[in-house]
Amino acid sequence: MSNLPNKAIDAANKGYHPCGAITDGGLRFVSGGLHFAVCVEKGGGIRHIGNVNLKAHFAVFLLAVAFVAGCAKSVPPAAPVATTAPDEPTQAQPKLQTMKFYLGAETIDAELALTPRQEQTGMMYRSNIQETDSMLFVLPYPQQASFWMKHCPESISAAYIKTDGTIAEIHHFEHDDTNAVLSATDDIQFVLETKEGWFTRHNIGVGTLIRSEKGSLPETFLRRN
Repeated sequence: MSNLPNKAIDAANKGYHPCGAITDGGLRFVSGGLHFAVCVEKGGGIRHIGNVNLKAHFAVFLLAVAFVAGCAKSVPPAAPVATTAPDEPTQAQPKLQTMKFYLGAETIDAELALTPRQEQTGMMYRSNIQETDSMLFVLPYPQQASFWMKHCPESISAAYIKTDGTIAEIHHFEHDDTNAVLSATDDIQFVLETKEGWFTRHNIGVGTLIRSEKGSLPETFLRRN
């Protein structure tokens, strides 16, 4: 919707009404004052039809506007472009060193994400995750865990683990979801990521104690030298 041209306003002030022209190519309306004048252009001349009362024929004007608008070509909005921050990983990291862990009767060999960069990358860009694939994150201090799935093409499961090595929560993480999954408490020290549904299939639930081949999780990772 745009303002009227200055010439139309001047014309209305002088007591006459500029008019649109109905031509073979289309229709346009220019308004001035309180009335609309309709003209027909044929053979190079303009034949004045007459002033049309705005109140009586407002519906005709609306139909004309709808016609003109319908002829305009709609331009679809540009598709959003996914962006990656300069410090974000752009590819999967190589397989990390592994360690054996015991969850009840189950045993897994999990990769160890120990450095900030390893933790930031995690399982990003990895596909075809197998039943035996897993990764343990060792957080620098007990906290409210906050993990997301940006650049992760496959859904996974993850356990939020307390400092003593017991599982506090188990969550489903949907692939490519950039909404963070927060832990319910602020005493999470470890996170174990697995193939989607692994904990359910292996009957591992909240309260399960996890130990490593070197002892308890605190003894393995939090022992002060």
